Amino acid sequence: MALEMGRNFLRLCTATLSAAGAVTLTACTAPQPPASVVPPNRPGGLAKAVQPVVTPRSAQSSDLQDYYIRIQDDLLVQGLLRTDGGGPDTPFSPEDLVRNFENIAFFDEYTRGGGLRAGGASGGLNRWSQPVRISAEFGSSVPLDQRRRDQAAINEYASRLSRVTGHSITGVRSGGNFHVFVAGDDDNEQLLRRLNQLVPDISRVELGLFRHLPRSFYCMVVAVSSAQDPHNYSRAIALIRAEHPDLVRLSCIHEEIAQGLGLPNDSAAARPSIFNDDNEFALLTRHDELLLKLLYDPRLKQGMTADEARPIALAIAHELMGMEL
Repeated sequence: MALEMGRNFLRLCTATLSAAGAVTLTACTAPQPPASVVPPNRPGGLAKAVQPVVTPRSAQSSDLQDYYIRIQDDLLVQGLLRTDGGGPDTPFSPEDLVRNFENIAFFDEYTRGGGLRAGGASGGLNRWSQPVRISAEFGSSVPLDQRRRDQAAINEYASRLSRVTGHSITGVRSGGNFHVFVAGDDDNEQLLRRLNQLVPDISRVELGLFRHLPRSFYCMVVAVSSAQDPHNYSRAIALIRAEHPDLVRLSCIHEEIAQGLGLPNDSAAARPSIFNDDNEFALLTRHDELLLKLLYDPRLKQGMTADEARPIALAIAHELMGMEL
């Protein structure tokens, strides 16, 4: 299980196309009925779609929103939050990739019931065996247009992650096992009620992290496994602050979902990567995609230690980068 201190980065654009890559429109006209024809009654059981209720943000939530906008502006002025995914200025070798993989996949910033810890201890390889179904839930304070943008971003990102990992990862409307909450400071009680429903054995420490999230935490994720199968994730819950501007909010979506798949730690040596607290990169980079390919390669087994995985991961990394070992 993992919890990640929040970060900022990312811009994600979406488009809707037909399977052929284009949208075709056809005009239709209906013949006018004779004047004597009486229009049929409206079929029973049809009702207007109920729009979700949106509650106005409190002054405290609005102040928090202004704070995060200033943070994003400052980072952009510094040339951070890059969205290019890395380039000639960010080279890395297969050995670099495997070193970063070990630091990010085998160490955890969070222990179940124990809260955050510095550094964390080395453990076994954790990931999902069952299909990952990502469902988004929104706090009452989140505007409808923001909900639509975030839902589209989550669905598109799920498709990308499925292509990268080869694992079944899909965005769903309900019934998911990976829950992404986009909620504001005003939605606290609503969030806590849902957490108790989803994870009845959630500890007071874990609830406290969600209840009193410091504003230095931009977002976080908790991945859950059973005591009988501790290296196999069965559920994850991510929290994204709704007060973030689009760039920061969507960056949290990128990092938290990727971390909830089995890359729970950060490394100051990882570059180009979103798994680095330097805020240089906003988008999941090519380096990070290779980390996910390593994580879900069937030659690596759940529960493997870093020492057991290292020679296999090194061979896979050379294959992925087209280099001889």
